[in-house]
Amino acid sequence: MALPIQRCWCRLRAMTLPWPAAGYHAKPVPLNLSGVYIPDPADPKTKAWQKGPAFEAKLYGRYGSASGVSPERLWPSPEELQRIEGEEKEWYPSLGEMLSRVEAKEREEQKIKQERENLIAANMAKMPKMVEDWRKGKREARQKEKEEKAKKQRLLLVAREKFGVTVDPRSPKFLEMMKDLEKDEKRKLKAVKRMQREEERAAIAAAFTVKPPADSDSGSPV
Repeated sequence: MALPIQRCWCRLRAMTLPWPAAGYHAKPVPLNLSGVYIPDPADPKTKAWQKGPAFEAKLYGRYGSASGVSPERLWPSPEELQRIEGEEKEWYPSLGEMLSRVEAKEREEQKIKQERENLIAANMAKMPKMVEDWRKGKREARQKEKEEKAKKQRLLLVAREKFGVTVDPRSPKFLEMMKDLEKDEKRKLKAVKRMQREEERAAIAAAFTVKPPADSDSGSPV
């Protein structure tokens, strides 16, 4: 029982002591903050990002002539300058090109706007006829509905007179009778149309028939 308590006491003491309980003390890193740190490119310990023109330009921009970097070496070569100019032309267009692109975009937007306005004007011009057609369709639909309702009532009366009782419109007898009556109406309608055509033909034939002139008795005086 005493051994676990002693171990806990040692751990708490090590945590609350003003100095570390371990015997190891790390040495401070020597820093030279007084001068300019310039890494040696020939040193194998020098990092890769601390070599090259980009890092030299960074040193010259931070420390100036104290960096020991010659500004003539920072100027790009003709090949690099040509590559930079090509990238600028590709990714950073000139002011004239940007203005031409803006003008072309504005012209396209104005064209789309004008086409939309023309379409709206054309539809507004068609609006009275469209409204009239819609009203005409509604009137025809109501008239057709009335005719169907009257036809159904008439067929119900005919079925009642025929069978002597009120017939359900959904019954097979009523549906069969409705088909027969529709066939009779179609036959009657065809007969009426045929009679009308015959009358029209007779009228046309009578109109084109030329009657001979009447004979007149012409006597000479004695």
